[in-house]
Amino acid sequence: MDFLNSAAEKNTTFVQPANFIISGFVGIPNIRYYFVFLCFIYIFSVVGNTAVMLIIIFDHTLRSPKYIGVFNLAFTDLLSNSALVPKVLDISLFNHHYISYHNCLTFMFFCFTLISMQAFNLVVLSFDRIMAIMYPLHYQMRASHKIILSLIAFFWLLAIALTGTAVGLLTRLYFCESVVINSYYCDHGPIYRLSCNDVTPNKTISAWSRAFVLWLPLIFILGSYCCIGYSLSRISTCKERVKALKTCTGHLSLVAIYFIPILVVYSFGSTMHPNARIVNLSLASVTPPMLNPIIYVFQTAEIKKSLKKLLKAKIQISHRVL
Repeated sequence: MDFLNSAAEKNTTFVQPANFIISGFVGIPNIRYYFVFLCFIYIFSVVGNTAVMLIIIFDHTLRSPKYIGVFNLAFTDLLSNSALVPKVLDISLFNHHYISYHNCLTFMFFCFTLISMQAFNLVVLSFDRIMAIMYPLHYQMRASHKIILSLIAFFWLLAIALTGTAVGLLTRLYFCESVVINSYYCDHGPIYRLSCNDVTPNKTISAWSRAFVLWLPLIFILGSYCCIGYSLSRISTCKERVKALKTCTGHLSLVAIYFIPILVVYSFGSTMHPNARIVNLSLASVTPPMLNPIIYVFQTAEIKKSLKKLLKAKIQISHRVL
């Protein structure tokens, strides 16, 4: 990686550098095995999320507000890993560490928007669950198609606004001495830390983005499950409580898979070796889109039933053709 050292040693100031250099996974032993694992994750996430989307499209019984949220989650997961994983593999496997200034900011915009939407989708699904359990008689009115679609549209606009502001503020920065991004992709924090002028606005939008994308969704979800727990405690029979709780297991699994790895990285990231932090952060970014379709296929009775019905119909058509 001599080219990284030579680039870092240049004592030059850029208003807008022609290129950034993404360091990637440097000095990690046996890292190629990790790249094979990333390939597996990407293929599985594409197949799994595409399958969930097709099941919801072709099965007209899965048109409830809940499955609008599930469809949007699968759509976001598919785009998220498609935006991130191929570029990470291209950088690391084929040594394409150079990325143009404008391509880097564009790449960052799409990655951060889609990662933000993953958290916001969990809020939408949490809202659906709290309405279904606490207000079962008024569920169709309180969580109608219009309300769920409006929530999803609002969160898309919020994600675009937050990311667009963060990316836009980077364009005012000057870069001194180094244009080497110490990350596996065009990450916001490592880029603004390379600047030699005031980065207070960038730190501020970074803090606000963490609040809106990480802490507020997590607080809302935890609060909603406190309300759900209280509502379940008022149900008379244990069988009905278990039945109601089973409708939340899929969503709770998604919440744990998304938030726990990110919280671990942010909580202990300062004590981690930089390479360990990069690997853990990359896993936290790419693993949930792979696991989400597995959870919804195996833990949601309606999707399992629909999948069996579609597979049975396909087998019957194949037998007729033969």
